[in-house]
Amino acid sequence: MAGVAGGNDFQWCFSQVKGAIDEDVAEADIISTVEFNHSGELLATGDKGGRVVIFQHEQECKNRPNLRGEYNVYSTFQSHEPEFDYLKSLEIEEKINKIRWLPQQNSAHFLLSTNDKTIKLWKIGERDKRAEGYNLKDEDGRLRDPFRITSLRVPVLMPMDLMVEASPRRVFANAHTYHINSISVNSDHQTYLSADDLRINLWHLEITDRSFNIVDIKPANMEELTEVITAAECHPNQCNVFVYSSSKGTIRLCDMRTAALCDSHTKFFEEPEDPSSRSFFSEIISSISDVKFSHSGRYMMTRDYLSVKVWDLNMENRPVETYQVHEYLRSKLCSLYENDCIFDKFECCWNGSDSAIMTGSYNNFFRMFDRNTRKDITLEASRESSKPRATLKPRKVSTGGKRKKDEISVDSLDFNKKILHTAWHPKENVIAVAATNNLYIFQDKIN
Repeated sequence: MAGVAGGNDFQWCFSQVKGAIDEDVAEADIISTVEFNHSGELLATGDKGGRVVIFQHEQECKNRPNLRGEYNVYSTFQSHEPEFDYLKSLEIEEKINKIRWLPQQNSAHFLLSTNDKTIKLWKIGERDKRAEGYNLKDEDGRLRDPFRITSLRVPVLMPMDLMVEASPRRVFANAHTYHINSISVNSDHQTYLSADDLRINLWHLEITDRSFNIVDIKPANMEELTEVITAAECHPNQCNVFVYSSSKGTIRLCDMRTAALCDSHTKFFEEPEDPSSRSFFSEIISSISDVKFSHSGRYMMTRDYLSVKVWDLNMENRPVETYQVHEYLRSKLCSLYENDCIFDKFECCWNGSDSAIMTGSYNNFFRMFDRNTRKDITLEASRESSKPRATLKPRKVSTGGKRKKDEISVDSLDFNKKILHTAWHPKENVIAVAATNNLYIFQDKIN
């Protein structure tokens, strides 16, 4: 069967897998975020151990032009350390919640990374020269006696082995009482927003000691709290517009030109609930775990527990497209509630042309939907199909009755293997899929 992407029918094949194959995975090695930069040349992952690993796309092989270059480790650094809030007697995890790249302005790359409380701006730069011939110190770095300096030397730059350095340029701290769930760089490239459960702050990239609170949904009495903010994102080309989603399944679009505090929204997106399908779990599964604007800025996509919805920004009363991700789990909600899986936060992403979308599921399955042909496909990130250039076979889940040969039964799905984080290359059909501690990279099959 053909794959899904950008309206073209083609097959996905295995390219690479990163990470150890161990059965017992260390908690710190579990990948918690995946993000391509704006050119797709770099791919960053963050993990629960507070580390950021950046992969760089190598150039294609000249003698084998049909093979795309691979992604190899470019830089690894410890972004966040575990901390302790002594006032509240709370441990602050080092886990990286989100990474967002800044558009490249010069030879260096910049990214924002955040844990639950602190956002950091990192510069990743290359050095292949070093200065030699100082006047005041010897080659080994020791200071020279000023009285023994008899001549003036002009330091020269000498070539050295390429070194990639990651250095923290800014630390944005102490602005969030609750856990940060989103950061989003604005299209003016000067500001960004950060969101926690109850508030959204607007920062200037150059200013670390203050931010502007632009949304605050905290009630005067916390017992009256009915919803929390689950995700927020800036519009891709209107720097005054942003959206945020809530645990009640609603999305609010705000315009910063109307008021400094955007507690009153400009648009309110909500799909009326079908009373016949209402159950004990309705509110939990309607909570939105991710919201993403399309690259064009015309649409936005939201992910709830069972589906992905595409909304036209000009139509608030219902989504223009709804895609069922794993409808066969509706009958299993009781056991998913008991094992806490019902609270899993799946992310979603667009392809570069906004014609296809991808999101994750359980059993290391991930789903793709073609918006033009309405075709969909289920693929699996597994070591079994990790031979070079191996074509990914579509997977099917049987929902009762007689199971066909290639199908997998709902009851044998592994709910500990889940694809929460995925990323799609901004210009090519290359995707990155995080499966626990492994990062899988797949690409379209070039014949």
